[in-house]
Amino acid sequence: MIDCSKELRKYHDNAVTLPKSDRDEMRQRRESNRDRLHRGLEKNKKPPVREHVAQGSYAMKTMVQHPDNDYDIDDGSLFWKEDLKGPKGGDMTPGDAKRMVADALNDGAFVQEPEVRTNCVRVVYKAGYHVDIPVYRQLKGEQGTVFELASTEWKHSNPRGVTEWFESRVAARKLVADGDDQLRRVVRYLKAFARSRASWNMPSGFILTVLADERLSSIDQREDELLRHTMREVHQRLRFNLVVAHPVLHGENLTKTSDDADMRVLRDKLEWALDELKALDDEKNCTKNKALRVWGTIFNTDFFDQFYDDDGGGKKGVGPFVIGGTTNPPPVDKRGEGRYA
Repeated sequence: MIDCSKELRKYHDNAVTLPKSDRDEMRQRRESNRDRLHRGLEKNKKPPVREHVAQGSYAMKTMVQHPDNDYDIDDGSLFWKEDLKGPKGGDMTPGDAKRMVADALNDGAFVQEPEVRTNCVRVVYKAGYHVDIPVYRQLKGEQGTVFELASTEWKHSNPRGVTEWFESRVAARKLVADGDDQLRRVVRYLKAFARSRASWNMPSGFILTVLADERLSSIDQREDELLRHTMREVHQRLRFNLVVAHPVLHGENLTKTSDDADMRVLRDKLEWALDELKALDDEKNCTKNKALRVWGTIFNTDFFDQFYDDDGGGKKGVGPFVIGGTTNPPPVDKRGEGRYA
């Protein structure tokens, strides 16, 4: 296989993973949002937040770049159950608890008022991203502390569980000592692939994360080989089973049915990408330039054009390179990432 590992890693570091400046800005927005919530609850004489719990891809450090800053930051708010009482002393309904949080946040600073959604309160920023605030209540149960999410009803949940699960998988599978790890990078690559075409209806980033963990090779391979191997393993898995189980809430699935349309799209697009990558195995006829063009086709980007040299395989501006019966498609608007990871 033609070695494009260095170029692929540069693509990850420069065009996929979120820059520190963006992470810092989102953290500042999250902190100001927490302060706003505390002030609003106090002003409205409502119970205080017991604890904030960062969640999702922001907490797991698997966010990827989006051209329109359409980022989803999940930041749970925990309350004591005994504090969440209505005016007559009864327990707040999930809707009441979410409206309490939305009212506290609504201090007139937002163009769009905080929105009560099924599983959270959403705050939208003009910069493009939004903060989703799941609301939880904590109580003591027979088996210890219990957390419940304000959804259509109070649902048993684990606000820290997914992040703790992922961090444990990172620790168990960490293969390099360069300040990052291959599992996180493979998750980011899969997310970048899934959002590379606006017309693709792909599953959530959380599902992609679970699949990457399931099928990531335990061998310290080259970057390009590792990604290709993982894509192949995920595709093989999806050929026989499209259901993805929740890694923390046992007995629950992340997929809705055994034949979700977005899971079929993921399976089929992985098959297409793997077919394209077969050209890289022909080291006699596939030049480095052509191999780079294949990776550009898969991710729908011209990032790899900068690494072309004059080896007869096509240079930047020469025109579309056809390989595997497919022409490199033009750039499209890249939008959309699934919620909660």
